[in-house]
Amino acid sequence: MKTRKLLAIALVAMMGTLSFVGCQKADASSDTIKIGGSFDLTGEAAQYGIATSNGVKLAIDEYNANGGVLGKQIEFILEDNKASQVDATNAFKKLVDNNKVIGFIGSDISSTTETIANLAAEKNIPMITPTGTKLGITTIGPNIFRACYVDPAQGELLAKFATEDLKAQTAAIMINSEQDYSTGIAEAFEAAFTAEGGTVVEKVNYGKNDVDFKPILANIKNANADVVVIPDYYETIATLITQAREIGITSTCIGGDGWDGVTEKTVNNPEVVEGSYFVNHYTVEDDAVIVQDFISNYKATYDAEPNAFAALGYDAAKILIEAIKTCESTEADAITAAMQNTSLDCVTGHITFDENRNPVKSVSVIEIKEGQNTLYKKLDAVK
Repeated sequence: MKTRKLLAIALVAMMGTLSFVGCQKADASSDTIKIGGSFDLTGEAAQYGIATSNGVKLAIDEYNANGGVLGKQIEFILEDNKASQVDATNAFKKLVDNNKVIGFIGSDISSTTETIANLAAEKNIPMITPTGTKLGITTIGPNIFRACYVDPAQGELLAKFATEDLKAQTAAIMINSEQDYSTGIAEAFEAAFTAEGGTVVEKVNYGKNDVDFKPILANIKNANADVVVIPDYYETIATLITQAREIGITSTCIGGDGWDGVTEKTVNNPEVVEGSYFVNHYTVEDDAVIVQDFISNYKATYDAEPNAFAALGYDAAKILIEAIKTCESTEADAITAAMQNTSLDCVTGHITFDENRNPVKSVSVIEIKEGQNTLYKKLDAVK
């Protein structure tokens, strides 16, 4: 990671400490500072979008309760993109053209995030996605950031964990061939696993609308691999892994952060995911004060336990707002420069950015044990 030149400014604030360069004074003509957001609130990935947007809103509410930023309240304007690239496009254009937002937070899944990133780059709107993990998203423009690690990093970490901790020598991979998230993790896992001396004994593809997996699961069963890698989202995983156990597959199943939510989805049949592992951005078992304060405030506000998507939404909002705060500016280039030089304690770890605006931070390995997501170990920051 390249060395950053930091402006020595000491700030003491409830929300943490940041260092930035390249700042200009804020425009005093607006009564509020408008930040836009677009997430899936009613579509197929709504569990992610709702949790993420709740995290964003919690952070913004906390800033506003403590005086806002630059002497102004933050106005968060949220649009539902329904996990649709068309709706994501329309939502972003509305936020920029009609609402005149000066920064953007979103989206949740990679497809809508990538669509919005192209528009944000064209308009030079500082943007941070909490959970868009596709590798190329941040390379679209110098103003595009993310709070989560990328798909290939997840695949590499899973391969490292499978070989070092699970002592796996063979692996089978199940790939949603219509989904960038799934293919990105799968490809990185295979490359890293084989480089470590492991053997991929079976690979099977399926489509996003498939519901009967037993024909392809027969091949997985016959392969009898040490681990089965399933990089997909929780709803599909719940169906797939239930059918896998029904036909007698006993291999250890592992996956990426899309697994977050699978324990709720299989609550009436918890044995199907027992002993599975996935990498994730944070865990409620982290005893750091910033984490426990976030959990308490989220529960008090939403009467629910925050998942990793909520934590990433919270962190993304914090990163953007701290940039505005320290720069004392709402000018796009100033905010972008400030975000690039982030060094901030967040719920999902201490975050800095690499040259491609991807975060450098630690990663949690989660074990599903007795129907609960439990912290197995933490892995060093991905660089």
